[in-house]
Amino acid sequence: MPDLSRIKPLLEKLIAFPTIAGQSNLDLIDWAQDLLTAAGFAVTIVPARDGPKAGLLARFGEGDGGTLFSAHTDVVPVDGQNWTTDPFALVERAGRYIGRGTTDMKGFIACVLALAETLRETPPAKPVMIGLSWDEELGCRGIPEMIGTVIPTLGKPDLCIVGEPTLMRPVLGHKGKASYRATFKGTPGHSAMAPYLTNALHGAADFILSLKNLQGALAETGAHDEAFDPPFSTVHAGVARGGVALNIVPDHAEVLFEIRHLAGETPDRILSGLVPQEGADIICTGQYPGLSGSADDPVVAGFLATLPDAHPATVAFGTEAGYFAGLGIPTVVCGPGTMDDGHQPDESIATDQLDRYYALIRDWVAR
Repeated sequence: MPDLSRIKPLLEKLIAFPTIAGQSNLDLIDWAQDLLTAAGFAVTIVPARDGPKAGLLARFGEGDGGTLFSAHTDVVPVDGQNWTTDPFALVERAGRYIGRGTTDMKGFIACVLALAETLRETPPAKPVMIGLSWDEELGCRGIPEMIGTVIPTLGKPDLCIVGEPTLMRPVLGHKGKASYRATFKGTPGHSAMAPYLTNALHGAADFILSLKNLQGALAETGAHDEAFDPPFSTVHAGVARGGVALNIVPDHAEVLFEIRHLAGETPDRILSGLVPQEGADIICTGQYPGLSGSADDPVVAGFLATLPDAHPATVAFGTEAGYFAGLGIPTVVCGPGTMDDGHQPDESIATDQLDRYYALIRDWVAR
């Protein structure tokens, strides 16, 4: 069984980098670059266009194919959460490692880096590749900037493993997501004259009702896939705001909403079902593709056969996997830990999950 003494110090270092989504991850990337270069990897840094952030692409070995291990380096904030430990200092308690990102998804990164440090001693038959991104927690903002460089930099792998926490169960499907902002303009004035003025909040309210009706139509007549819960595409209005005072007719309002869609539908097609709203200005603020993989692919089937539970599943949350699948790379989401522990105060992962996952990927690349 693998020795956790190889994984724990790497995870301890990773947790100590406070890579909150939207903030810099450069210290972590610089550290990972040094570690992987020392381990014999060819490393390429992909700078972000909008700030002090970057992604990393690394390759060990010669020849075609191989496996790409993919992860995001950012974590969700800890503000407002009741932690019993320092979120950015690894703590071991009752067979678990506690710290922000232990589950989502620095535990996976620690396993992959621990494997990377051994490859000179036991060279794999095919290349081993690593991809680290930024700002996944903000709607997969980093990976679209990186994805076009993956194959030109690394070559085309036989398989991409995205290590989101799935308790080591293979996930071959999740919904895509698109987020939007709808804005509405009105005519400002004293509320005593409200009947003669255009109220931006009224337009927003009518729009929200239209979204509600669209959701009902999707549930009744839209595409269905019983592998998902709910088994249809969804529309959700999450934020509505406008107005400055009760006695002033609001001249501006906005609604933030999202679509989570099955592979059989697209956001544009779903939006076409909205009842047109006069004065609505809708822009897309973020989008990532869904994943719809096949267990019949020979490489995917081979990987599934190594797992303790080879039955493919779907998940409700989104990942970066659809971007890799879009390049024609067979892609599986499979990592240690469970998302039930992710994003929570005292986020943690069972040490035996890391033990078992390290053994899994070690044996996979050595096959």
